Amino acid sequence: MASPIIDFLLTRNSAPIPELKEPAPSDADIATMIAAASRVPDHGRLEPWRFILYRGEARVEIGKKLAALAAQREGPLPEGRHNQELARFSRAPLVIGVVSSPKDNSKIPQWEMFLSGGMAAMNLMISANALGYGTNMISNWYSDVPEGRAMLGLAPHERVVGFVHIGSYQGPAPERPRPDPAKLYADYAGPWVG
Repeated sequence: MASPIIDFLLTRNSAPIPELKEPAPSDADIATMIAAASRVPDHGRLEPWRFILYRGEARVEIGKKLAALAAQREGPLPEGRHNQELARFSRAPLVIGVVSSPKDNSKIPQWEMFLSGGMAAMNLMISANALGYGTNMISNWYSDVPEGRAMLGLAPHERVVGFVHIGSYQGPAPERPRPDPAKLYADYAGPWVG
């Protein structure tokens, strides 16, 4: 049976971030993408994720702060590295931070909440692609340091799922080698014996 959804999923890929251009998604498109992103498995209905929009001049300000933080941590940066940090969030017209924001719950482990955030990120990208935008998700060094997370608007208990870069893209996006699906699954054969 032919299915446009399966065809879409079997051809989905990431666009190169520097090639994501204006126009950015409209506010209505962003609302649609966030609504789709929130329709993921969420054990206990905890909503253990949230989204931060980085757009407009805020993207440039984040770059300045990242360059300063990198220099503080590593010493003076070579010009190329400094410029790389300055452009981290301004290469695409919109960056949406997908944030794991776990809730205290005695029955639901935090790793499961983090996985729900990963699913929200994937739904965000798929919905942006379905609306005609290109996407790419990264995390990078600043996601792993408390100062970087705080600077980007995360609370101490929160972690970065990923930063989804979104913009208009004249594709097709470059294809990369994909795994052979036949090697990725097998019927259950009993407990692991090493």
